[in-house]
Amino acid sequence: MSQNGSSGPRGRAAAAFLLLAVAACARAGETVARAGAIEVGAEELRAYVETLAPEERQALASNPALLSQAIRTYLARKAVLAEAVGKKWDQQPAVRAQLDRVRDQALTELYLSEVSRPPDGWPTEAEVKAAYDGNQAAFAVPTQFRVAQIFVAAGADAGSEEKGRKRIEAVSKKLREKGADFAAIARAESDDRESAPRGGEIGWLAEAQMVPGIRKPVAALAKDSVSAPVRLESGWHVLKLLDLRAASVRPFPEVKDAIAARLRVERAKANRQAYLARLLEQQPPVVNELALSKLMPAAR
Repeated sequence: MSQNGSSGPRGRAAAAFLLLAVAACARAGETVARAGAIEVGAEELRAYVETLAPEERQALASNPALLSQAIRTYLARKAVLAEAVGKKWDQQPAVRAQLDRVRDQALTELYLSEVSRPPDGWPTEAEVKAAYDGNQAAFAVPTQFRVAQIFVAAGADAGSEEKGRKRIEAVSKKLREKGADFAAIARAESDDRESAPRGGEIGWLAEAQMVPGIRKPVAALAKDSVSAPVRLESGWHVLKLLDLRAASVRPFPEVKDAIAARLRVERAKANRQAYLARLLEQQPPVVNELALSKLMPAAR
C-alpha cells in the first residue's frame, strides 16, 4: 500500500485562517469562553494558539469540535491553576523550588532560542536553490506503478490447494478471452476483499512498497498488460499494470519552503552550539571532581 500525507498549502491556509479568526475576535474584545469566574479572552486564546505546533493548529482549524474541546481543556487547566494558587500551594518550599527550576529552564531555553535564531530573510532563495541543486537525491521520486490484481487464496491442505489451483487456471482462461474485462473478473473472483470491489485496483506503488515476490513481475509489465499467475505463500496473484509514472525529482517550487525551514533549523542548532562554546571559552568551567564523586553513590 502507498502512504501519502503533508500539511501542504491547504493545511497552512487553515492554520492561518484560525489565527485570523481569533485575531478578529481580539479586535472586537470578545470573551471566547467562560467557566464560573474564569474567562478566556480572544487575545489570550490567540497567544495560546501561536504556541502550538503547525500540525496542531491545522487540526484545530479544520475541526470545530476539536477546537471547542481544546478550549474546554484549557479552561479546566486554568481552573486547576486558580485552585492551586487560591490554596497557596505554590508557596510551599518544595513546590516553589521546583517552580524556580522550571522557570529557569524555560527562560534559558527561550533566551537560547532567541540568540540562536537565524536573521530574518535567511536563507535567500538563491541559497535555498543551491541546497536543492546540491542534494537532488533527497527529492527523488521513484518509479511508481498503478496496479490491479486478482488474488486467489491458497488452502492449508492438499484439497484446498488443488481447488485454488483450478480456480486460478479458470481465471487465467477468462482473462485470455477476447474482450476480457479484468475489473469485472476481479470483482467476481478475487479473494482480496479490499481491492475486489474496486475492480482489483490496489493503487499507486513504488517497488519498495510491493511484496518482494511481485516486484519483478510488475516491473516487467507493459502498460495495460496482465501477468501470468504469481505464486506466493498466501496464494496466486494475477497482476495488471494500469499506469506508470517514471522516476522524477520533485520540482523546486514544491519543496523550497521545506528546504528553507530545514536550513533555518540546522543554522539555529549550529548557532546554539557556537554560542554555548563561546560562553564556556570566556568562562572556562572548573569541576571539583572529589565533591562531585560524593554526590553519586559508587557503582556496585
